[in-house]
Amino acid sequence: MKTTDTASAGVEDPSGSPAGPGLTLGKTTAPAAAERSGKPKGSKGDGATLNVFSHGMLIVWAIMVVMPLLWAVMTSFKTDRAIFTSPWSLPDKLHFENWSRAWTEAHMGDYFLNTVLVVAGSLVGTLLLGSMAAYVLARFDFPGNRFIYFLFIGGMSFPIILALVPLFYVMQNMALLNTLHGLILVYIAYSLPFTVFFLTAFFRTLPTSVAEAAFVDGASHTRTFFQVMLPMAKPGLISVGIFNFLGQWNQYLLPTVLNTEPEKKVLSQGLVQLAVSQGYKGDWSGLFAGLVMAMLPVLAAYIVFQRQVVAGLTAGAVK
Repeated sequence: MKTTDTASAGVEDPSGSPAGPGLTLGKTTAPAAAERSGKPKGSKGDGATLNVFSHGMLIVWAIMVVMPLLWAVMTSFKTDRAIFTSPWSLPDKLHFENWSRAWTEAHMGDYFLNTVLVVAGSLVGTLLLGSMAAYVLARFDFPGNRFIYFLFIGGMSFPIILALVPLFYVMQNMALLNTLHGLILVYIAYSLPFTVFFLTAFFRTLPTSVAEAAFVDGASHTRTFFQVMLPMAKPGLISVGIFNFLGQWNQYLLPTVLNTEPEKKVLSQGLVQLAVSQGYKGDWSGLFAGLVMAMLPVLAAYIVFQRQVVAGLTAGAVK
């Protein structure tokens, strides 16, 4: 009878509150249940709030980027009077004469052709030389490998403005001043450090078994590089090619110093000359037409190769 009375009376828990054995075992609190379930209270609501905030910021950023571009395209089809009287309204009609005037009278066509020749030559040379150097640095161990690699890295941190004066005299002594091929060589030298840095990391992620199989089949190093490894590095080549294309197409400082002849000027110089030569005349419609001409190839290149750029940037994330 005493044992039964003691069990029914209950015991006192360490906190000082009396509780029976059944109550103690069956007692469950809300925080303990949340911990066992692994889903903290309010996590779903916090995630939804974060998604709304991030999407809202992306929308605001997209508007800030897209609106100036659309406004420039819209303004290029307006008259000078409409640009100042109603800058935010749509044009009454499409004035294509602005584009023809900028292309012929402002010589934007000549500047556009010079830019295409310079950028095409420098882009091909940069990708060819940069991929060859990156392949050797990434795949072969030899004395001075890391030293040469860090020299390229150091070239990325060297400001180009410090090299303008000695570069001018070097180009003058080599009879390359005011020439398109001289500007191509300078663009290649200017773009090589970043290209080698980017492609070296990319070549390290490629499987070595494919190159070894090519060597076993009797392929030379040159054939293995051009027929096996270079096609495998296509995403990286496209990505670094887009970045170099953007930088070389919009380059202004180097051609301003090294290319002063009017018939050899590139598109960035032509836009500045069009803005300065107006004086008090103010051919703003022609200026906006020339601006859109310089902007369209860059937008077209990124739209066409958008998937390849993303693939090239994420290819080395996972081995």
